[in-house]
Amino acid sequence: MGNKKHRLGLLLFLGCTLSIQAQDYWSRIEQKTPSLGIAEVYQKINTPAFQLKLVKASQTVAGLRPIKNLNFDFTPSDRLEIRDKDGLYHLGDINLRIKEGNGDWQSYSTAAKRAAVTPLETSSKILAAADLANTLPNNIPVTIKRFYELDGNQLVMRFEITNKSDNPIEIGALGIPMVFNNILEGKSLNETHAQNVFFDPYIGRDAGYLEIKRLSGEGPALVVLPKENMPFEAYRPLLDDPTPRSIVFEGFHEWMVYSKAYAENEWKNAQQWNTPTSLVLKPKESKNFSLKLVLSEGIEDIQNTLVKEELPVATSIPGYVLPQDIKSQLFLNYKSDVSSFEIEPKGALQVKEDGKTPKGLKKYTVQGIKWGRVVLTINYKNGLKQTINYKIIKPENEVIKDFGHFLTTAQWFDQPDPIFKRNPSVISYDYETKKQLTQDSRAWVAGLSDEGGAGGWLAAIMKQHIQPDKEEIKKLEQFVDKTLWGNIQYSEGKNKYGVKKSVFYYEPDSLPKGTYSSDVDYKTWAAWKHKEANDPGRSYNYPHVAAAYWTLYRLARYNKDLVDTRTWDWYLKQAYHTSVAMTELAPYYAQFGQMEGSVFLFILEDLKNENMTEMAADLEAKMKERANHWKALDYPFGSEMPWDSTGQEEVYMWSDYFGYDEKADVTLNAILAYMPTMPHWAYNGNARRYWDFLYGGKLSRVERQIHHYGSSLNAIPVLRQYRKKSNDLYLLKVGYGGLLGGISNITEDGFGSAAFHSYPTELRIDYLSGDYGSGFYGYAVNTATYITKDADLGWLAFGGNVTTKGDLVSVKLTTAAKSKVFIAPKQLWLTLDAGTFDTITYNTKTEEVEITLSSKNEFTPNAYLRSDKDIKLSYPKVRGAYEILLTNKVTKIKL
Repeated sequence: MGNKKHRLGLLLFLGCTLSIQAQDYWSRIEQKTPSLGIAEVYQKINTPAFQLKLVKASQTVAGLRPIKNLNFDFTPSDRLEIRDKDGLYHLGDINLRIKEGNGDWQSYSTAAKRAAVTPLETSSKILAAADLANTLPNNIPVTIKRFYELDGNQLVMRFEITNKSDNPIEIGALGIPMVFNNILEGKSLNETHAQNVFFDPYIGRDAGYLEIKRLSGEGPALVVLPKENMPFEAYRPLLDDPTPRSIVFEGFHEWMVYSKAYAENEWKNAQQWNTPTSLVLKPKESKNFSLKLVLSEGIEDIQNTLVKEELPVATSIPGYVLPQDIKSQLFLNYKSDVSSFEIEPKGALQVKEDGKTPKGLKKYTVQGIKWGRVVLTINYKNGLKQTINYKIIKPENEVIKDFGHFLTTAQWFDQPDPIFKRNPSVISYDYETKKQLTQDSRAWVAGLSDEGGAGGWLAAIMKQHIQPDKEEIKKLEQFVDKTLWGNIQYSEGKNKYGVKKSVFYYEPDSLPKGTYSSDVDYKTWAAWKHKEANDPGRSYNYPHVAAAYWTLYRLARYNKDLVDTRTWDWYLKQAYHTSVAMTELAPYYAQFGQMEGSVFLFILEDLKNENMTEMAADLEAKMKERANHWKALDYPFGSEMPWDSTGQEEVYMWSDYFGYDEKADVTLNAILAYMPTMPHWAYNGNARRYWDFLYGGKLSRVERQIHHYGSSLNAIPVLRQYRKKSNDLYLLKVGYGGLLGGISNITEDGFGSAAFHSYPTELRIDYLSGDYGSGFYGYAVNTATYITKDADLGWLAFGGNVTTKGDLVSVKLTTAAKSKVFIAPKQLWLTLDAGTFDTITYNTKTEEVEITLSSKNEFTPNAYLRSDKDIKLSYPKVRGAYEILLTNKVTKIKL
């Protein structure tokens, strides 16, 4: 997809506002006087792993290239001639806040006012060194020296800070800017995947680290590790760096060792990841702070690299979002024993020692007690502290029940709406004001469409997919019949089932006075006119509608009396027509992978199950045409944005379906590059999204979003790949992190937020429901229980509690749906179209599997069991599934 087409898409949707602003900022930066000294000589130093390039005048890093691939640079050296001005950060800079006595905090930065630093003596170990006094104010009470050194074969960056005053001083903030090449401005998808990186922090104190990965997911990964006095306490966005943040640049952050000075001021209203600390330096006292830069062979090898570098490594099963009914397993891999645990808030977790694994890993059972964020501090006997941030949630079935109730009560909109005809519906909601959002300057947010406006009703319908409720379904049938069909969606002849961009619009001159609130600023490009709102050309609206019809088809077809208004075949045909219409009425955007695009594959499978062969063939042909287009591209997951993390879900699914394995692998590698696993609920499985607060949030800004819909959508291909490659526990940890991350931001009373704010000024959910529905779709279609055995960790369950007795391994399911199970040793994928699993038992000696189905209820007299393997049961088959008559007791079946 050429750059021209990307810019066209950007113009159509975003008005290019951010791009114009970014170009203006770049222009202003370019006009400033150069001060970094890049016109002078560079210094190149080869280490066993890197070619290190320094600006001679500043001794900041101008290049960091792996020796084995000198064509690739982890730093933004391609922007150096523009970013050579005061105030722009580079790797090698340092920021401090210092207080003398009872005075105020004073801020100091080596980036603020550049001047040539004073070189210091080098040696075989010290590669380069400098006194940084010239680039710091004269009144700073410390001296700072910076050293680039070798520790064995590893590159180390060390700062020596000395209190030069006659009085004690307190360092309340110390941060090292982590400046790597995540500036995507002006690049094609091919260029960004070849040249750029993303990075993810584990803010875990002495065990913390930063991982830096190429967008392609290929090649070695860079890992920044603490070496001496460098606990990773906080992660501060460098908002004062004038490099323009936009959809093509998330911004830089710094690794903070101390953060008390910020916690007392800018961050005072937020609960930080770690307890903020400071350091008191006595007169003439010196202290060293150093980081180590290490290459890992690849992304999946990062944790092995941490072990080799003797950092504490924690692994929690099933992850760090813990439902209260899960007995999770925590494994610690570190040379020192544990001396104690600290839990904050107290009593929020229970930690029980559970021996060691065969290879000597320390094993614990951890159970969440109190809902909310919890910090577990592990104190090791050698003095190191490691923190693990957990999010404790209710049992999944309770989370989903509360969520469905909130959507169909607090968000249920059924007041007269004669102009926009949005009633009845599940409408956007402001959790801060506790009010429905019926007006917004972004037409789609109040208009039941696009991700930011369709999120509410899509989530409410997808909730029924895993936990149907008759009364909630009654309301949603009204929505589909009265609001969705005929208003949001309309018929325009055969297969022309268009979906509008929005049913809300801004035309004050043609509507009665008082239609629009004077409290809303409608002077923006996003306040669409009626004609623009009616445009069916935005493909991203079609999967929401198709998913709604498909879900109601499944409820009507496989249950009794849950759906009353329409027949099952009407819903399935509507799903088909909507899917086909997307390719005909929205062809430009349909060239890209869609959020929730996997639903088109699910619809195709059900068309085949129902022997609707003509429709199935038509839909498959249209999807293959799109997949063939992706097959021809090097990186086939673009969008209207220059880079995105939303198309990968559908691109992977169709590439996998049509046997385009190379493209499926390329797509998966890209997902793993922006979706890490680490001991922190916010970043574990968190797919990268950083601009959608602008389009679906209340606090509107460019900011790394925690478990936005990208997490659970990207978990779909990751977990599908795990089922194909079930010896790769890394995939399961990443995928399940994204899956449970998808429900981590649902509040205790059931409100679903667009995402969680990562900036330390907030560290809370956004107050708008926004585009959360897309994320909940990912959870609803992907929630499952995984049973596997690791050579060292033993039997593990993701989505259940595992017990072993002799040859028997039993797992009691704890997911909300209880309808999907993968048994890794058997490579067996079992799913239910209706009914629920209660328990799965696996005999390790005979390899026999026994499934226990829950008893029937008034809406589910039968279970419908499918398997991806040929299993022989004495039950009749209906549409490819075994139809099992349920009773008032559990039903046990041996496979």
